[in-house]
Amino acid sequence: MSILEIIVFLPILAALAIGFGAPARFTALGAAGINLICGLVAAGTAKFTDIEVGGFSFVHESSRPLLDDPELALAFGLDGISLVLLILTVIVTLAAVWVSPAEIKIKGSTKLYYTSSLLISAGALGAFLSTDLFFLYAFHELALIPTFLMIGVFGFGENRKRTAWTITIYLGVGSLILLAGLIALFLNLGGNTFDLATLYETASNDVNIPAETQSWIYLLLLVGFGILVSLFPFHSWAPDAYADAPTPIAMLHSGVLKKFGIYGLIRIATPMLPAGAEKWANLVLVLLLGNIIILGLATIAQKRLDRMLGYSSVMHMGYVFLGVVAGTTIGMSGAVLLMFAHGVSIALLFALAGSLRDRFGSLEFEKLGSGLGKTVPKLGLLFGFAAFASIGLPGFANFASEVMVFFGAFQPMEKGDSLGFLQWAAIISLWGVVISAVYMLRAYRNIFKGPLASPEPRAADLTWGERIPVLLLIVALMLIGFVPEILLKYLRPALESLTLIGGGG
Repeated sequence: MSILEIIVFLPILAALAIGFGAPARFTALGAAGINLICGLVAAGTAKFTDIEVGGFSFVHESSRPLLDDPELALAFGLDGISLVLLILTVIVTLAAVWVSPAEIKIKGSTKLYYTSSLLISAGALGAFLSTDLFFLYAFHELALIPTFLMIGVFGFGENRKRTAWTITIYLGVGSLILLAGLIALFLNLGGNTFDLATLYETASNDVNIPAETQSWIYLLLLVGFGILVSLFPFHSWAPDAYADAPTPIAMLHSGVLKKFGIYGLIRIATPMLPAGAEKWANLVLVLLLGNIIILGLATIAQKRLDRMLGYSSVMHMGYVFLGVVAGTTIGMSGAVLLMFAHGVSIALLFALAGSLRDRFGSLEFEKLGSGLGKTVPKLGLLFGFAAFASIGLPGFANFASEVMVFFGAFQPMEKGDSLGFLQWAAIISLWGVVISAVYMLRAYRNIFKGPLASPEPRAADLTWGERIPVLLLIVALMLIGFVPEILLKYLRPALESLTLIGGGG
């Protein structure tokens, strides 16, 4: 059994163990901790080969054939893109399990609570590491089921059941549209194999899918992946889902699982359907501006911290799309790095928001009052770090990745070229940085600064046990923020390889 198989199946085995009576929290924490170690070992031992058109530069590759016609295999592999998302997933999973309430505090099935987090993690890991198109899709669907259950059973607010049904319908429709696009792509690439490396090789040959066919297949994939990643105007499910979800589920879904949509565009749609990607590029630019500007303004208008964070999460996906549309190595590297940075920072914010809800019973700005920094100074300090990371302060991974996205949008220009639609979209997107600073710093000021609404302390500060998962996320953001080359050295070869595939070799 390869290390990648261990990483994917360990959370599933831990969930089964909990189902059969193993201590829920201890088992989940143990599995998450081991997976973090295994993920770091996989990254540390990765030695990628030279770029190959139509192939991956894999390390720790494993494959278990299941069918011969069409060729189907339970196959996992690691390249620079999946490595970054692997590290994101194992870090956020450990933090999410750690911030979960103790078993005696859970009103309902503790087995369901902890196994859901593990299955979401396993689904995300399987999707990011699969080198078989069928299992890439199937693992993602595995992760959606516990998300619906957790919001409906353990969610917050009177509307949690309606929210659970809404997200079920939205993501169910998105998955069906995505499935239709993947089947069409599979059939137009021969219909003989689900192996991604072979599909890349077929797509890079001189005899390629006709441009008109690429156009409608890419549109199907764009809509399917777009719904899953909350691309404007398919976003309305996300803010309520994150606001009503239990804290660990909000961390895992917004921080990790939502990245599957962008991953699919980078891994599948853009390199295999370059003509389709080019045709719909301007449409994507318009939609991503909706994420950044329209939803950014909607974020400012929110009166609850959890809904503000939900809208903020959707807004920042616009920057990731900008890096993908840019199509340059630096732009796409920035997009993948931003997936990591955003995933860690939004998980951090939801973890701290959960701590506030547990202590003060509400996340409405009016009910929280002001001056809580005097009551819970450690929580206030850590929330300040999270807020600064989210708005892209230098020193955090968010800053490095956003700068690369913007540079990537201007890299295609040559001396004397006039500004194109891509460059104007990047210029307009810069206003999103201002919008982010407005809503996040205003929220921080309203909650933690100013006079105390009540002269008496109303809650205890974070304990060391509560601080450890938060510090883990902050250290990850700052480490990559100061030394982004830690991840970029893996990303560049993988993205250059996909660029060669999309260019037909």
